[in-house]
Amino acid sequence: MTGTRPDPEALLARLQAEEARAARGRLKIFFGANPGVGKTFAMLEEARARRREGVDVVVGVVETHGRADTAALVEGLEVLPRRPITYRGIALSEFDLDAALTRRPSIILVDELAHTNAPGSRHERRYQDVADLLAAGISVYATLNVQHLESLNDVVAQITGVLVRETVPDEVFDQADDVELADLTPDDLLKRLAEGKVYFAEQAARAREQFFKKGNLIALRELALRRMAERVDAQMRGWRAEHGIRDIWPAGERLLVCVGSNPAGRRLVRAGRRMATSLRCEWIVLHVETPGAALTDAQRAELVETMRLAEESGARTVTVAGTGVAEEVLAYAAVNNATRILVGKPTHPTWRDKLLGSTLDRLVRGSGDVDVYVMSGDAGEERAAPRRQGPPRPAPAREYGLAALVVGLCTLSGWMVFQRLSVTDVAMIYLLGAMIVASRCGRGPSLLAALLSIAAFDFMFVPPYLTFAVSDLNYILTFLVMLVVALVISGYTLRHREQAQLAREREQRTAALYALSRDLGTARARDQIVAIARRHLRDSFGCECQLVVPGPEGRLAPLAPVAALPVLDAKELSVADWVFHRGELAGIGTATLPAAVGLHLPLTGGAGVLGVLVLAAPDMSSFQDPSRRHLLETFAGQVAVALERVALEEGAQRARLETEAERLRTSLLSSLSHDLRTPLGVITGAASSLRRAGDGMTEPVRAELLDSILDESARMNRLIRNLLDMIRLETGSLQVQKEWQPLEDAVGVALIRMGDRLARHPVTVALPPDLPLVPLDAVLLEQVFINLLENAAKYTQEGTPIEVSAAAAPEAVTVTVADRGPGLPAGEEERIFEKFQRGAGAEPGRGIGLGLTISRGIILAHGGRLWAENREGGGAAFRFLLPLSGPAPAPIPQESEAAS
Repeated sequence: MTGTRPDPEALLARLQAEEARAARGRLKIFFGANPGVGKTFAMLEEARARRREGVDVVVGVVETHGRADTAALVEGLEVLPRRPITYRGIALSEFDLDAALTRRPSIILVDELAHTNAPGSRHERRYQDVADLLAAGISVYATLNVQHLESLNDVVAQITGVLVRETVPDEVFDQADDVELADLTPDDLLKRLAEGKVYFAEQAARAREQFFKKGNLIALRELALRRMAERVDAQMRGWRAEHGIRDIWPAGERLLVCVGSNPAGRRLVRAGRRMATSLRCEWIVLHVETPGAALTDAQRAELVETMRLAEESGARTVTVAGTGVAEEVLAYAAVNNATRILVGKPTHPTWRDKLLGSTLDRLVRGSGDVDVYVMSGDAGEERAAPRRQGPPRPAPAREYGLAALVVGLCTLSGWMVFQRLSVTDVAMIYLLGAMIVASRCGRGPSLLAALLSIAAFDFMFVPPYLTFAVSDLNYILTFLVMLVVALVISGYTLRHREQAQLAREREQRTAALYALSRDLGTARARDQIVAIARRHLRDSFGCECQLVVPGPEGRLAPLAPVAALPVLDAKELSVADWVFHRGELAGIGTATLPAAVGLHLPLTGGAGVLGVLVLAAPDMSSFQDPSRRHLLETFAGQVAVALERVALEEGAQRARLETEAERLRTSLLSSLSHDLRTPLGVITGAASSLRRAGDGMTEPVRAELLDSILDESARMNRLIRNLLDMIRLETGSLQVQKEWQPLEDAVGVALIRMGDRLARHPVTVALPPDLPLVPLDAVLLEQVFINLLENAAKYTQEGTPIEVSAAAAPEAVTVTVADRGPGLPAGEEERIFEKFQRGAGAEPGRGIGLGLTISRGIILAHGGRLWAENREGGGAAFRFLLPLSGPAPAPIPQESEAAS
């Protein structure tokens, strides 16, 4: 990261991204803080300007909202006809995506990017239509308000008290090729609202009372300006990266605070917070991990507390790994456009800087246009112990033994070839041995191998032999060169090995996070989330965990308790309650409630704290490692996101159920108000006629009126019976009393009861003579036949035949009720069995759309199934299957046997 040569991988990725962008259309978003600021107006003005330049511009969909000046700008532009959609009897019109793809203009205007399309459209949301247009190479002009951005949805709700349901993923906004801000001051917008230029008078008055308050407008304007500033900053950083510009552009302040593992780190964080507040800028706290600079347990704990303080103070914390602290800090500052760097004053001895070089000096000399601030601690602050170089523990004795063994083998090898090789070649053998030791052992064994190699070389191969005396002083220089070369080779080998170890650890952390996020992405229930979290935490940290979430009464309770975690007594639950309400880490190894048995982490989502993750492990001190603590907190964040997603899905499901229940209630009341009023009106009219003039009526007229009363009473009886049957099916109280009976009886009773309704239809019954007895509930199956026959008579013309047939198979009997009516619309074969669904040709006042639903429920209760299909030659066929299961019926005695 220290060189200036461009990264080949980054160059390749940029070229691939440019190729992908070249094949797609360009998206320009006209962005605003509120309705009425002029987004659509600016979009139309831009479109007219492009059209004057000869560009093929088409209006896909523009909502004028009755604004005359906006409608005037649409005139003269080609407008695609909208696609008509009928939903629940209401005629709607939507953007016609297929027509736009067929027309293929250069630029198409699509207003209101967050709009939800009507059911029956290709996509649920309009921004998905725009994605198809862009993929087809068509450029799009679109409009968007800040409250529709997904990441700002909860912020807008908190400010305005209005939860916006239609949102657009931030990725759509971020990937737009151009964003133009349509801005208007709150006073000017309120003036436009009062003049009726935003909404009509009644809507404007309601808007002023709810959404269009001046405070809301100011806050939303600030959000829009901040979001635009973030986009501009991202564009600037992207431009610098594309053009290989490493110099800092101070277009906006950004502070980088560099911390280590000593107590001065927390003072640096506090100073950085004060500086960032005064500058009103973003600030980042950075820690650099270098090979060979291991931390003691105390230093590791200090670093954890420093990074936690930074996060609590509002900083973004980052940990990077590299070979040099100064080089990594400068590289990170260049990539993130940091304008100021804050570091601590060196506390180590001066001789280290003179011998090994000064990190601060390299940082200042390489900073260029970046300001570097050096801060010292207070006089009374205890100076931190210097970081210990080398491994965190002494090398074991076997590594020292291995070093001595390797030197011995090198000596033996040199003795065997000494007569044929020069002394210099023998020295190379010792250097090879020192490199082998460095690749396998720590610094101590490597140093021992270098010293033993020089001693053995002097004793065995430098005259006078077998003594440590040196007759030729030139060998002193040889010994020094051997020592330096051995130490350098060992140092580089050790650094390479430690870098490889850091890379392996990072790869393991990345793989663990990927596996966790992948598994959590498939979880659809909280119990599944708990099981996944336990498995991954056990594999990655060797600990057991428990999720504690609020119960129905608001009190915290374990979710799917496990016996392997015996820490959730009343004391631990009180700690979890503190963490839940404060949103802070607590428990063992922390400064808050350290006497607890477990470590308690808040599960924080977008809506606040969702629960608490409680951890217990044999060695809780392992969580003091900053990298492990950071990985653990990332795990907790992933679990929180999964819990929030499941909660949102459950809430959406409840909302769908409530909406469906409300729809069904409305449909039921509407149907009942009509279908009960019709027969009641007939009964009331006939009864009042009989009462007023009954004595003067002729007998045929009296009989006709009485028949009308009976017919309408029977129809009301069927209606109420269907409602009661539906309630029994919904509540599960429908009891099926099966008996082995002939199917002919149920068919015959149904035909008799439906005699009047079927009088104008020839009915054909074709039941095989060898049809077996069927286990059925006669009363319920008669109702099925009545519903199917009534349905056939209702949707067919008079004189068309109705056929009832059956066929037997070894395990079931299939019954068919068929007609020669208009048949079923394509794709409606299953929908007609839904509650309150009626065909297009239904007679007004004839049924409420429950007959087929009840019939399917009865057949399912029998263990069979009911389906519908169209017949060849026209008409529909309703078929149901009844299984021949259960104990066989007793044989019917013959007449001769009965006589005897």
